[in-house]
Amino acid sequence: MMDTAIVLFTRDLRLADNPALTAAVSAARHVVPLFVHDPAIAAGPVRGAFLAGCLADLRAGLRARGAGLVERRGDPVTEVLRLAGELRAGHGTGGGSGAGGAGRGSGAGTIGVSCAADVSAFAQARQRRLAAACAAAGLHLRLFDQLTVVPPGELVPAGGDSYKIFTPYWRRWQAVVRPGTTQAPDRVTLPPGVRPTDGPEGSGGERAAHARLAAWRDSWESYADGHDDLAGDRTSRLSAHLHFGTLSPRALLDGPEAFVRQVCWRDFYHQVLHAFPRLTARPFKNVVEDWVDDPESYAAWCAGMTGVPLVDAGMRQLAAEGFMHNRARMVVASFLTKHLRIDWRLGAAHFMAHLADADVANNYGNWQWTAGTGNDTRPYRRFNPVRQGYQHDPRGDYVRRHVPELADLAGPVVHEPWKLPRSRTKGYPRPIIEL
Repeated sequence: MMDTAIVLFTRDLRLADNPALTAAVSAARHVVPLFVHDPAIAAGPVRGAFLAGCLADLRAGLRARGAGLVERRGDPVTEVLRLAGELRAGHGTGGGSGAGGAGRGSGAGTIGVSCAADVSAFAQARQRRLAAACAAAGLHLRLFDQLTVVPPGELVPAGGDSYKIFTPYWRRWQAVVRPGTTQAPDRVTLPPGVRPTDGPEGSGGERAAHARLAAWRDSWESYADGHDDLAGDRTSRLSAHLHFGTLSPRALLDGPEAFVRQVCWRDFYHQVLHAFPRLTARPFKNVVEDWVDDPESYAAWCAGMTGVPLVDAGMRQLAAEGFMHNRARMVVASFLTKHLRIDWRLGAAHFMAHLADADVANNYGNWQWTAGTGNDTRPYRRFNPVRQGYQHDPRGDYVRRHVPELADLAGPVVHEPWKLPRSRTKGYPRPIIEL
């Protein structure tokens, strides 16, 4: 048996159904749960607060199992190596350079590192550096595919390296036999002398994710009919929990098909990003891009001051909550790229800066889909914000909720900016373009 295992938590901030943690507890006498606050990963105030809640709950869960969470700040690879050196020096773990490299070796005296695999270019570069550093230091490294239901790269089309279109991927994905979820370990034992980082306990994280899932289960059979209801807000609100891994995606597979299909979309974009790490910077399709340089319109879009009520409602929800209804996300993205002709990269960067669920694969995959540069089979599709408003916010409640200048106006007239009575809109701007 291995003497000590370091579990490097990244986007898997949970105890249940966490293969990296489960394997470490099974393979080692002692386990050190580690989270590294990486200054290279920016987090806005909403996402930062959400992460703090996740870590507070993770600390509490580990304390209840006899351990705790060791937290460091800096480069994760450097901090893993630093911690391993401290363990060897202070606790007699042994296992010098002859103990085996990354992916090899185990036995008494060795130190192992367990970590969830990830797919972004940043994460893949970090994994390569971690593998090289562990090999040089004689640490046994294992990476686990646990951020998606089906590991990226596992499903490959005939004659291709990855799926480019969702529907054939969905058919294959449905046929995959998927194991059920596993329970959290009963106990996690720290090495002698290792003290976890002090920090507050909280009500966010894994416990909040399961409470949200339990509450949503009561209504999820109506998901297919209601998920586009902007004012009703009948979506799961689980996206940030999935991004930070406080909830395993496998826990959602007993939901209605319309929702499970969305879980599959998440897997799909992770396998796209795995195969095409430049998704954040380059068009997925070989298309000619001809974007307009219009800083004033872009600033109006960011501020929710375009004069197009549904667009402004979505952008203001984003600013206030760090969240935007999925239907509104498509509308505001289409408005930026198809109406204003502004580069999708600018929109995606704004989302990444403000969303609590700012997931690289989902965010950039969906932005390219909407812009017509990505995986959409209908690249010229556009969403008319007026029609979308009448269809998905028929009483105008979503708009009035997020655009207070229009709160005194009754009915769906709020979706037609050219009909808004200027005397009753409290300085709300006129539309920056004609629709």
